[in-house]
Amino acid sequence: MKPVCTWPAPVNLSGDHVKLAPLSLDHAVDLKRACAEVSGLWYTSIPTPDGMEAEIKRRLSLTDMQPFTVMTPDGTPVGMTTFMNIDATHRRIEIGSTWYAKSVQRSGLNTEAKLLLLTHAFEVLNSIAVEFKTHFMNQQSRAAIARLGAKQDGILRNHMISPDGSMRDTVCFSIIAGEWPAVKMNLRHKLERFA
Repeated sequence: MKPVCTWPAPVNLSGDHVKLAPLSLDHAVDLKRACAEVSGLWYTSIPTPDGMEAEIKRRLSLTDMQPFTVMTPDGTPVGMTTFMNIDATHRRIEIGSTWYAKSVQRSGLNTEAKLLLLTHAFEVLNSIAVEFKTHFMNQQSRAAIARLGAKQDGILRNHMISPDGSMRDTVCFSIIAGEWPAVKMNLRHKLERFA
């Protein structure tokens, strides 16, 4: 068995369609512009332009989270994603709190971002499972997670109280280590159409 790396360790990840860099307040101005393209979705939590600095500080303050700024290949920030609910003892990690500017959705950016994060999780951190969670009503996110090759584990009913007071049912997905080789091949195949 490979040794377990210290979690979380800041890392930069990059490919042909995306760069992932440790989240920084230096990215706030561009992230404000990016989040303005996607605000107002009731079933997901995307920072507002006015709340961007506070959200960056919040993510940076959490010890079970490794947040990233998602950037285009030229280094322009267009979103956020996060390794979260990090459990070093049981080598489990969640990829979540992800959002992208509308201008980069349905491009190769998300597919490659997930490929980079999953590769790091399984091949560097030696994870046994990577989890994804989303609001039951977020059909776009649920479909995107399933397209990655993740399997639905179940639904946590009344899992969270939303800011508006409504109850959130959370759909849980995962990819386990034994599935990773096939998932990796599938993601690489999907990226070929963006070449």
